[in-house]
Amino acid sequence: MGPYFDAHIISWVTFLPLGTGLALLATGAIASFLLSSPGLPATLWRAVALASSSLTFLLSLVGLWGRFDPEQSGFQLIEHMPWLPDYGINYFVGVDGISLVLVMLTTFLMPIVLLASWNDIGRSLRSYVFFMLFLETGMIGAFVSLNLFQFYVFWEVMLIPMYFIIGIWGGPRRVYAALKFFMFTMLGSLLMLVALLVVYRLNFEQGGALNLDLVSLPGSGSLGLLDTGVPLLGEAPWWKTQFWLFAAFALAFAIKVPVVPFHTWLPDAHVEAPTGGSVILAGVLLKMGTYGFVRFALPLFPVAASGHFFVTLAFTLGLVGIVYGSLVAMVQSDIKKLVAYSSVAHLGFVVLGIFALNVQGLTGGVLQMVNHGLSTGALFLLVGFLYERRHTREISAFGGIARPMPVYAAMFGIVMMSSVGLPALNGFVGEFLILLGTFSANAWVAVIATSGVILAACYMLWMYRRVMFGEVDVPENRGLIDLGWREKVVMVAMIVPIIWIGLYPGPLLRVIEPSVMEVLRQMDERIAAATPDPSPAPAEPSPEAAPGEAAPPAAPATARPSDFLAPHLGESTRLAARAAAERN
Repeated sequence: MGPYFDAHIISWVTFLPLGTGLALLATGAIASFLLSSPGLPATLWRAVALASSSLTFLLSLVGLWGRFDPEQSGFQLIEHMPWLPDYGINYFVGVDGISLVLVMLTTFLMPIVLLASWNDIGRSLRSYVFFMLFLETGMIGAFVSLNLFQFYVFWEVMLIPMYFIIGIWGGPRRVYAALKFFMFTMLGSLLMLVALLVVYRLNFEQGGALNLDLVSLPGSGSLGLLDTGVPLLGEAPWWKTQFWLFAAFALAFAIKVPVVPFHTWLPDAHVEAPTGGSVILAGVLLKMGTYGFVRFALPLFPVAASGHFFVTLAFTLGLVGIVYGSLVAMVQSDIKKLVAYSSVAHLGFVVLGIFALNVQGLTGGVLQMVNHGLSTGALFLLVGFLYERRHTREISAFGGIARPMPVYAAMFGIVMMSSVGLPALNGFVGEFLILLGTFSANAWVAVIATSGVILAACYMLWMYRRVMFGEVDVPENRGLIDLGWREKVVMVAMIVPIIWIGLYPGPLLRVIEPSVMEVLRQMDERIAAATPDPSPAPAEPSPEAAPGEAAPPAAPATARPSDFLAPHLGESTRLAARAAAERN
């Protein structure tokens, strides 16, 4: 790779999918005009899109993961170019450990989805492929954006292809589901935009220049948004305070997660979307909400985010999501809707981890974003394979599927156990860290949250038993064909990381933990700056030691909350903390 390519590797990874889609459209239009043909063959679209998405994954693996230094906690591989500099709008991208693992998840899932959908899309295949490539660029762009205007553009851009994927290639109620998805997300986005403009104005008042960069580059002289002081309640008009600005950002992200009671768009979108759309929706798009909390809401408004009101509210809604999602999943007769409601429950755990506001909980939350993308994405793929054969997803229509489809049943069992949280599979690691961090923050919340693990085992095992075992009573099930080579390749690709993360999560944790610690450090610094310390009481003179006696011990220093976490940190976290202290 040349110097220019290396310096812009994030841009290559971000825009290669969209560039491929535009090139296919242009080539098809030229061929249609010159040769009077209907355009490029559908098989060529499939092959080129699969090759492009696979190349994007390889570039992210070699150029991003391979060059990322986990010992550094800040943003790396940064690209910064003026876009609308008079308004503080720049093209500003970079990755830390949190965004890197989500970019890798995105580039990993897209070629798998395109391969799995090889024969799944009948009409308008070219448009489907283009929207998938367009969507990939939007998702990666949102994860790597460090300018809030740029992030907002990518955040909105993602709505367009997913709206069409659901609305054109979905089920019988696809238009209703697509409109509901679009309207819910747009409502939250508009509130976030208003709050963003307020922070933009505060930054201008304090820095004297317009700027929307999250962090300022060394030597730039500009004031990054993370350096902007946001007033507390009573210090400024209510609409300028952290409480209400955090509420606006949090509502936009909560709708995207989705957090109960803003979840009602999700089951409809999942059930009506084609298999590929459901995989991307569960695997990546839902993570935009949880990522938004970690990247923007927590560090920009730390006093409000760590305050009793919002932490209690987040814990309550997280627990409601876990219990409610699990109970509703239990009574579903449609396999796909059952998996959809299981997402509500699993993402409730992620919310708990984030608002535990400690290293274990936040690290577990980020890891569980990846785990949920793999496990639930694989479940939607398996449900889609079964639907292609039987054209129904009703649990009552099956029974004894393990006899004609033993490979399918075995792979379904592994993925199902991963979703339940079986030790040695990826779901266990993330949930364990979340519960550990939540227990440190609030033991009762952690105790109640463990019920979600039990309930998940109930509805997943109940569904698996009814679908896979028993007598083959329905005649249509006796002639079912087991997975073909293409489907086996897809499922092996999904199961390998599920097992790898379960057995050896160290490489991911070494990447995530330093960035999590940096987020918590930023919050600590901004809380200290926003809340002045009370005047310390005068120290009492220490008694002098008598001759031959040891000096009395000094009074212990007041411990910060993070000091209590130090004994529980992993070795990689301690090393990262030591390296950060040496740099400072």
